[in-house]
Amino acid sequence: MTKTPEELYKEGLERYKAGEEPKDLIPLFKEITNRSPKSSSAWISLSWLYLLEKKPKSAHKAAKTGVKLNPDDPQARINLALAMLEIGEKGVRTHVEIAQQMIMADEEWLAEIKNNIQDGFDKRGEWPSLTKVKSWLFDL
Repeated sequence: MTKTPEELYKEGLERYKAGEEPKDLIPLFKEITNRSPKSSSAWISLSWLYLLEKKPKSAHKAAKTGVKLNPDDPQARINLALAMLEIGEKGVRTHVEIAQQMIMADEEWLAEIKNNIQDGFDKRGEWPSLTKVKSWLFDL
């Protein structure tokens, strides 16, 4: 039996949390976005995987789609800001400020974003763009 995009997404997240390499998960998340092109969470996750693999152009495309599908997701905005920083595109601050407003208004979002930022450093190591975005988000 073929798995649904939702089942594949859940499986992909579990594999990611279990420590599977982002490069090995990218094909799965690409398949999910192909099968379910309106799944903002799949696009947001795909953009994060691309960022971890230092593929900012691919991350930018995926993050733009994630933001378009769900402009009220702070992680989508953060991923887009990171990709924009890494490809040298202007307009980064707007996305960071919108994400900041969202996470400061919601404790769950705040905790999730902090965890995701730490995860980014754990998986990628030194990451100047993430350091900059973290500073903009939390150094008030």
